[in-house]
Amino acid sequence: MYLPRHFVPPEDAVRDLLTHHGAADLITMTPHGLVATLLPFEYDPDAGEHGSLTGHMARANDQWREPVQGEAMVIVRGPEAYITPSWYATKREHHRVVPTWNYVVAHVYGQLVVHDDPDWIEAQMRRLTDRHEAGGAEPWSVDQAPAKYIEGRLRAVVGVELVISRVEAKFKLSQNQPQENVEGVVTGLRARGRSDDAAVAAAVRAHSPHATPS
Repeated sequence: MYLPRHFVPPEDAVRDLLTHHGAADLITMTPHGLVATLLPFEYDPDAGEHGSLTGHMARANDQWREPVQGEAMVIVRGPEAYITPSWYATKREHHRVVPTWNYVVAHVYGQLVVHDDPDWIEAQMRRLTDRHEAGGAEPWSVDQAPAKYIEGRLRAVVGVELVISRVEAKFKLSQNQPQENVEGVVTGLRARGRSDDAAVAAAVRAHSPHATPS
């Protein structure tokens, strides 16, 4: 990953991204080429030296059967947004500005372990479900479904775990811009209101080297 120093995030921000992300791309190099699957993952910071990401995929998906050449990778994404130079105060001064894209991402590398064990898969499924159901008006739980039905669903999937060896994260959030441009980006994102704009605005504010109270 190309990673200029001003886009290097603090470790606690990376842990927060891994803990609270939605779904991510599992990518493996196999004898038949690259294979990718979008999966929701659960982050366990206490598993091994660097933690792990656990999930499950359809048994019919051949990715888990294919031998992995080298490390596997999971691409974890946070919010992202197009940034127009019209938001920069310096545009009015000299016009030496161009569009860019702000984003939060982590490339997580490690060994892929397959868990073909119903007990492991059920525990992982329960943790994942409980996390995403938390806060709902009527949270659903695995126990609400018939036991025989859940048994059948467990047989239809396999568990996967990325035992993390390293993480490369990049939070590209206008940290290389002067304060007046950062303020313009935050104001512009909040006013535009596209998907992710509010989250990106909050991230730009949080990671600005010129941080000021909102």
